[in-house]
Amino acid sequence: MDRGSAVPFAVACLGLVLLLGAALGVVGAMVVDHRRAQAAADLAALAGASALGDGGDGCGAAARIAAGNGASLADCVAEGADLRVTVVVRGPGWLGAHGDLTAQARAGPG
Repeated sequence: MDRGSAVPFAVACLGLVLLLGAALGVVGAMVVDHRRAQAAADLAALAGASALGDGGDGCGAAARIAAGNGASLADCVAEGADLRVTVVVRGPGWLGAHGDLTAQARAGPG
């Protein structure tokens, strides 16, 4: 009666290991994408604050730098000489769903 019962158990264990491996891969990709979003936000805020200090369009400079780093500028607010930006990066897909990752940064002379 117990003959061959190890095969379904082994297949189930293998499926579980594959599912956990895929989930860990997605989590790792989310961490990498969030780091990319934060780097893009930091660089965009610095470029925008520099442009503001030179009398230029801070949000335009921030948008160009964010796009150059694979992100899109979601929000840009000039607060005096400081610039606060929010960028969005499209995250990895999991079972057909995608999650956007956001990051914020502020830069200025003070």
